[in-house]
Amino acid sequence: MPARIYKPAKSATQSGMARTKQWLLVFEQDKPREIEPLMGWTSSGDTRQQLRLWFDSKEEAMAYAEREGIAYRVEEPHEIKRRAISYSDNFKFNRVGPWTH
Repeated sequence: MPARIYKPAKSATQSGMARTKQWLLVFEQDKPREIEPLMGWTSSGDTRQQLRLWFDSKEEAMAYAEREGIAYRVEEPHEIKRRAISYSDNFKFNRVGPWTH
């Protein structure tokens, strides 16, 4: 069962950068999920996909996967594009658009 090593992105509802500096090793789904006929719950016999391992660096995660004999693929993080805007930019004389209030 292959594993995926990646650096999770910040969620849209999160303002801080917590839990985005570490690397995460997650196992891919090996078997499809089954619907239990009695209750209608989805179930799977694969318990490895519940496992999430956090590492401080990509090299540590790769070394762990190689040591344990786990096939893995690494997904590099995307570059964060930050746009610095201050509140005073709303009142500049050389604004692109006119003031509407």
